[in-house]
This record gives sequence, C-alpha cells and structure tokens, in this order.
Amino acid sequence: MSLYYVQKFLYQLNRDQQLQASYFADRRQVLGAYELTDEEVEALVEPDIGLLFHLGVNGQILMHFAALHQIAWPDYLQRMRDGIAAHGPVREGVYAVTGYEGVDAYSGAGGAREAPR
Repeated sequence: MSLYYVQKFLYQLNRDQQLQASYFADRRQVLGAYELTDEEVEALVEPDIGLLFHLGVNGQILMHFAALHQIAWPDYLQRMRDGIAAHGPVREGVYAVTGYEGVDAYSGAGGAREAPR
C-alpha cells in the first residue's frame, strides 16, 4: 500500500484547481502519474470515502476531498463509519488501531490500573 502517495495526491488535489479540472476530466489518467495500488485508484475514482479512511487517509485531507465531491458532512461521517463496517479497522496512519483500550480502561485513581493476572 502507498498511503503516502494517496495522501500526497489528495493534498495536491485539494489545493490545485488545474489538477482538479484534470481529475474530473479523466480521473484514471491523472492517477496514473502516482504510485498507487489498484485498490487505491478505485477508491479515488469512485470516490470511496470509507475505503480511503480504512486505508489510513488522514481525515483532515479526506474531508476536503469529500467536499470537492459535494459530499455533505453527515454523509462524509457515515461513509467513514460504513468503511470501517465493510473493510475493518483503519490499517495505517494516525487512526490505525493500535491496541489502545480506551479511556475507561484507565479511569482508576490517577489513571493507574491493576496489572493483568
């Protein structure tokens, strides 16, 4: 997977009107200039917000991509949820599942908890 290249493309797309025009004219041709997997290309062509989130695309970058496609905020959030339901937890990036057990697991005195036995 090439999360770096997906995010690099989205970063550029979100800021460059010429690239946006080219992308909407022929998405596959524009994406061919980037080192992407077939799965990533399909997610960017659709656009499949849920799959992109699952792949690890940063939400700050992804929300601008969604807006570019006129996806309303509540729909954007739902597509992210649907992506997790369909594809599983986020694979890479800052949202990747790391084994963190949540705040409740550490809510004891001073954040301490008993060691597992």
